[in-house]
Order: sequence, then structure tokens, then C-alpha cells
Amino acid sequence: MKRLILMRHAKSDWSSAGTSDHDRFLNDRGRQNAVSLGQWLAQRSLIPDAALCSTATRARQTLDLLDLPPYTSVTFHRNLYLASAETLLTALRAAKGDTILIVAHNPGIGVLASAILTPAAGSSDLCHYPTGATMVATFNISTWETVALGLGQMTEFIVPRELPQYE
Repeated sequence: MKRLILMRHAKSDWSSAGTSDHDRFLNDRGRQNAVSLGQWLAQRSLIPDAALCSTATRARQTLDLLDLPPYTSVTFHRNLYLASAETLLTALRAAKGDTILIVAHNPGIGVLASAILTPAAGSSDLCHYPTGATMVATFNISTWETVALGLGQMTEFIVPRELPQYE
């Protein structure tokens, strides 16, 4: 059994003129939401063995604020920045561990979330994946190399506005 945590980066700051899209930081709400998402993961014992993260500043900050344990293997991938669902799936197939976290961007992450679940899982609404949205899905597979579209069972889905905010 494998478990996937798909997280869109938290809310970013659009106010810094001249900052490239790749280098945008999280805004105050985004930082607070990322901390809350980390608390939510910990409360549910959803601790990843490995995290795959876009190199974009807002994705890296989101991952950092989750406060994952030091044993979580973290890999930053430039190709996950604004990646398509196919690119995200390719990265997942190369992952090692039972629970994998991917922190990336829309539209790819929302498309992957919809496509990777069994059709009866109510996945059609996931293409609109707001900032900080996090889906957890399980797969009855022995290695990530064999993960395929339509195999996952969604066990959790949360957006930051549904969480208590932590200081």
C-alpha cells in the first residue's frame, strides 16, 4: 500500500514588482496556512517518507513551514515548477518510500489529482485546486513505478480555510 499527499503551494505575494514568478514569496496568509497544513498532517500521522518539491520560492517555503521531521527525504526538482500532470506522474514513479508528498503548482497538480483517482472517487471537482489544497490518496501497489491514472482512493482533502490557524 502506498500513500500520496498532493499539495499546492500556499498563497503567494503578488505585490513585489519586478520579482519573477519563480521567485515569488508566500504572503502572510500563505505562511500561516502552510504552518496549519503541517499541523494537520502531523495530527493525522501523515508524515511523508519523501517530499518532491518545485524549486519555486513559494513551494520551497510551503514545504519548509510544514515542519516535517528531519528523516523526511527532500528533493527539489526544477521540472516540477509549473509542471504538467504527466511530469508530476513521472516524478512520482521514480519516488522511493511508502508515503510521498509532492508540493507543486496548478494546473498540473489539480489535473493529476483528478486523473489519478478512481472515476467513482468524485475527482472531477479537483481540477480547481486552490492554494494550499491538499489531497491524500492511497494506492494498492507495491512500488511507485507501477502507479497509474485511475488507481487511487482519496482518503482526505482539505483547503486551508477549513483549518484552525496556528501562530
